[in-house]
Amino acid sequence: MEIKAVDVAKLRKMTGAGMMDCKKALVEADGDFEKAQEIIREKGKLVAAKRADRETSEGSVIAKTNADNTKAILVCLGCETDFVANNAEFQTLANSIADAAIENMPESKEALEGLSIAGQTIQEAVTQQTGKTGEKHVIAYYSKLEAPYISTYIHINGKVASIVGFSKVIPAEAGREIAMQITAMNPVSVSKTDCPAHIVEKELEIYREQIKLDPKMAGKPEQMLENIAQGKLAKFFKENTLEEQIFVKDGKISVAEYLKTVDPQVKVTGFARFSLND
Repeated sequence: MEIKAVDVAKLRKMTGAGMMDCKKALVEADGDFEKAQEIIREKGKLVAAKRADRETSEGSVIAKTNADNTKAILVCLGCETDFVANNAEFQTLANSIADAAIENMPESKEALEGLSIAGQTIQEAVTQQTGKTGEKHVIAYYSKLEAPYISTYIHINGKVASIVGFSKVIPAEAGREIAMQITAMNPVSVSKTDCPAHIVEKELEIYREQIKLDPKMAGKPEQMLENIAQGKLAKFFKENTLEEQIFVKDGKISVAEYLKTVDPQVKVTGFARFSLND
């Protein structure tokens, strides 16, 4: 049957697929728009399956809060190339996903993928975008946070961002400074007391092995060697836990000391950070 240009344009507007893909779908569906849309969706799934093992090292990282800054989400829509990541349609999809996330605060990435946007699930929308561009698209990261006050920071290139919660409301600029600190310095935890046990054990294992292989340490008492390992761990905490890190904006005081100048009572309750470069 003859497919009119106006019908191709209509299907393209409905699906966002390329003109030739829309024409082929309409021909295959004998002009039935509903069937044509299903054909395009199935093509997207096929392309997604073929691209499943591709790396998604580009994309857009978005941090967003609700109106009163008590809830926040951090989400990344990943793709293969910077060219696609900078495309307006990709950015629109990424922001739609972020909007759905902050509105619904799903518990997991899988739950986020099941939310609906524009009449389809987020996973279907992501798969459809894969079919349209020929590049793998994936929700690479999702995290949420709730606290009495939350600040966010997105680096200018949109490839790294963070969200951080506080025990009480603080000036917006102070909160942003801490979010920037997290984005720049990538701490492993808020403090040494909540540093994950597997990280602590891994670091101690490395230090103990280094000491064991050092000829200068041969014959030294075991307690002395353990004290040296613990000293190295203390240095690790100073460099890698948020409260003990040097506050980069100042360069002299720790983050904990900076927060005391903001409000002696305020505490960081938690944070999340994601970078496409990590």
